Amino acid sequence: MKKMIVAVFAVTAFAGSAFAADVIEMKKGVSFKHKAHVEAVKDCKKCHENGPGKIAGFGKDFAHKKCKECHTDMKKGPTNCKGCHSK
Repeated sequence: MKKMIVAVFAVTAFAGSAFAADVIEMKKGVSFKHKAHVEAVKDCKKCHENGPGKIAGFGKDFAHKKCKECHTDMKKGPTNCKGCHSK
């Protein structure tokens, strides 16, 4: 029984990353490589503060603040307009 509970917990904990889309196409020509971000950041709560799934309040203002801030802090990823809006 104990092994079953641990297995269910493990599946639940990692289901978000297992089923998440690899590349997400967003507005204004922005392609978001989810798998690459998962591997680089390793902390889902950095973006998904309320757990797996869609990010509450995600939009232009969120992306311009949160994404750019993270790219600047990690010294990795685009921080200018054409870096994200490639199309």
